[in-house]
Amino acid sequence: MNTYRKLKFLIILFSPLLSVSQTTSVKQVQLSKFQLQSSEVVSASGKELSSVGFSGKEHWFPVTVPSTVLTGLVTNKLYPDPYSGMNNMLIPDASDSFNLQYHLAQYSHIPNVPNPWKKAYWYRTNFTVPAKDKGKLFQLIFKGINYRADVWLNGQLIADSSKIVGMFASFNLNVSKTIKPGKDNILAVKIYPLDFPGLPDHPQTNALGDFFLNGGPNGDIGKNVTMLCSVGWDWMPEIHDRNMGIWQPVYLRTSGNLVVEKPKLTTQFKTATDTTAAKINIGLTVANYGETIQKGKLNINISPETFTGNTITISQNISIGAGELKDFSFTAEHFKELLIQHPKLWWPHGYGNADLYKIRLQVVNNNEISDDTSFVFGIRTVDSKYSLVNGWSKRDFYVNGQRIHLVGGAWVPDMMLQEDSLRFAQELELCKNANTNLVRIWGGGVAPPDAFFEATDRLGLLVWEDFWITGDTHGEFKGSQDYPYQGNIYINNVISTIYRLRNHPSLLVWTGGNEGHARKELYDAMRDNVALLDGTRPFIPCSSGFAHLPDDWNSSWPDNKPGGVYSGGSYKWEDPKFYFTKINEGKDWLFKDETGIPSQVPFETLSKIIPDLIHDTTLPYPFNNSWGYHDACSGNGKYDVYYNEMIARLGVPENLKDFSDKMQIMNADGYRGIFEAAGHKLNDNGGVLLWKLNPAFPSVIWQIFDYFLAPNAGYYFMQNACEQVHIQFNADDSVIAVINRTYHPKEHLKAEIALYDINGNKRFSQYSTLNLKASDVKEILPLSSILSGYSDLNFLVLNLSDASGNTVSHNVYWLAKNHQYQSLQKIQPAKLDMKILNKVAGKAETRWTIQFSNTTGKMAFFVHPKFTEGNEEIFPGFWSANYFTLAPGEKITLNASYPNAVLSHKSVQLKLSGWNRNDEWMSNIQ
Repeated sequence: MNTYRKLKFLIILFSPLLSVSQTTSVKQVQLSKFQLQSSEVVSASGKELSSVGFSGKEHWFPVTVPSTVLTGLVTNKLYPDPYSGMNNMLIPDASDSFNLQYHLAQYSHIPNVPNPWKKAYWYRTNFTVPAKDKGKLFQLIFKGINYRADVWLNGQLIADSSKIVGMFASFNLNVSKTIKPGKDNILAVKIYPLDFPGLPDHPQTNALGDFFLNGGPNGDIGKNVTMLCSVGWDWMPEIHDRNMGIWQPVYLRTSGNLVVEKPKLTTQFKTATDTTAAKINIGLTVANYGETIQKGKLNINISPETFTGNTITISQNISIGAGELKDFSFTAEHFKELLIQHPKLWWPHGYGNADLYKIRLQVVNNNEISDDTSFVFGIRTVDSKYSLVNGWSKRDFYVNGQRIHLVGGAWVPDMMLQEDSLRFAQELELCKNANTNLVRIWGGGVAPPDAFFEATDRLGLLVWEDFWITGDTHGEFKGSQDYPYQGNIYINNVISTIYRLRNHPSLLVWTGGNEGHARKELYDAMRDNVALLDGTRPFIPCSSGFAHLPDDWNSSWPDNKPGGVYSGGSYKWEDPKFYFTKINEGKDWLFKDETGIPSQVPFETLSKIIPDLIHDTTLPYPFNNSWGYHDACSGNGKYDVYYNEMIARLGVPENLKDFSDKMQIMNADGYRGIFEAAGHKLNDNGGVLLWKLNPAFPSVIWQIFDYFLAPNAGYYFMQNACEQVHIQFNADDSVIAVINRTYHPKEHLKAEIALYDINGNKRFSQYSTLNLKASDVKEILPLSSILSGYSDLNFLVLNLSDASGNTVSHNVYWLAKNHQYQSLQKIQPAKLDMKILNKVAGKAETRWTIQFSNTTGKMAFFVHPKFTEGNEEIFPGFWSANYFTLAPGEKITLNASYPNAVLSHKSVQLKLSGWNRNDEWMSNIQ
């Protein structure tokens, strides 16, 4: 293979895509308007389909790429919306046996073809390029396809399905000799289905029904390198086309023949904790796609992106032979400009600002800009440390030399991969607002698109990236370590993903998969390529304690120690004391990366998730079988435990609103317990992560906000529990504790502890003053003897203020012997006053500062302010607190922000409801 042919092949497999500065000679255009049709219907060849003048008689469906095939067909109304009700059972499946068992073949949109997903689908589009661009380098860039593709352009096969394969690789194709400047260009992409469609488990059509087998009964979806959960999991139904299609953007890039590729940027400090100066190291490759030697200049420009500061400029002469790839390195030892004194650092949320720099890489050749590309980066380092605690492995993670107590949860992909940059931004902003600092990309999903990581970089959310292995498909529980069959595809996808993601400051750690490990060939490829191609962040074998590597295998990189993180739940609703007990024991709670509760959605969006809310009287109220399809099953999610605990504590629901409100109290207790338990041993455990943060489709379990971006009450109690400085009641020993998560001492704090009865009468109060060191936990008052004197319901009201009297933390508990909270129904009505202290209307969002005051002598319990338009609550909204409780005479000041895109600013009202508010007070908020 000659040098040029070798270069071309490598670019297809491994080059990442960077943002392009739109200069006159370098540009990047997204190709988004395509037409779609099955090869079952279209008989024409790729040569014919990609040629000018093709005029087949078939009807083609307009689609906007990115789009899976099923998404395109749903958009064109050939199939019903699979997110709604049980519509998904009106769509045929990729598995013939599943179709036969559940009579789905009758729904195929192709006459006399029972399985419309067996054959490939064509995506076809046309575009023009300016005639003046003749002689330029043209690259077609596919950011992600599923599962294989043939690419045809202007009657020529550019690349076939033996090369374009795997869901997580990007492909750059040199099409310079095929593009026709000044003329119409026709692109036809033949997308092949998965090599092995996999067999789903039985549909969850029985509310509170049977255990569901994740990944199907035999895990055979793992034979492919794809989104494993597309065959169905216990929080998402099977996707009937398995998400075949062009699921990430397609670009046409125009440049000169000298192109920058595979840039790598790292930072170093004097020592692990001395961040007063930073060395910037830059490595990159310049490729010459021309047929003659090319000379020019490589210009590097580094400037602040999110703050004001100085700009760094470096220039170097270059000479690149025809078809050559030449590597360049720029270090502070040779370029003094790359030693930055007192840099602005990138910190995760809660520990500092996520300050970003921008690097621009420009190649000038023959007095023209040949390449011009840029990306943002953060000056920061990440690391991990292993320890052994009472015989159990434990891992802690560090940013800029400082230990981070990780709080957050798993992230799963949208069922049909329909997220865009706006959706990612809104969901991740909700995560940040909940005071999370980490999002874990679960290994049965996808490596998210660039827009996801651009958002986490800016929001200061760390990312934990699993590769695509699960115990449910790769042999730990079922499936086989022989999967995937074609190891080279998996390895190519790993390498492509590392190149694409390695410059993102938010990326904290790579893992070898979820609750299982790959065979040695693939495991070594993941570990070795993280070390070789990244080398700046750790690799751990698996996101669980389930995967036990053979003794002669290398373990984590670079320390070669066990992973020290554990999944395994609990996944059902637990009393808060359970979590304190587990954290106190240590063991697999030294770092718990999966635990969670069913977490019922709020009443406001319930009818959108379960359109048919008519109660099936053969089931407990309010269920029917649609609830089961939206994950209210008693098997994996233990929804029946959650429901029965609600009745035991709060009583039988009287109506749907009462059911929803009582479930919100369960959510609040559960999520607060998880994170307060971890917080009370702040320096003894590495962190706790939820299963999970977000929904894949309209589900009623395991999420802190639902598919319509409505947070449940547990969201706000997690937000409260994870605040930077927090006062809490420890459920294990009834001690009041104060937690400082920050790196800064907190002095002259004042804690007020008060106990009220159900009528708002104060039974006990005490004040304490205290100082906290950095990353400190201080116990200030035991309450067990005081609480033992009361058997009825009490409200424990905790307030923490600073030396100026400003509230730092506000927290309220409802406590009763044996958790008998039925008397909550007897609270007398309370009234609140509202005052808008400030309103700021920005370009992107509007912010309000609002004060609520309890003007009665009664407790105002579980108060829920919301912005509405008509009878509909507006989502997303970002509140600093919600579902709050105020003692008699108490006030609380909240901040609320809403994207302007969701506000009409004409009929928006602030609506206030609560547990013991019979009225729903509203006020215009102009």
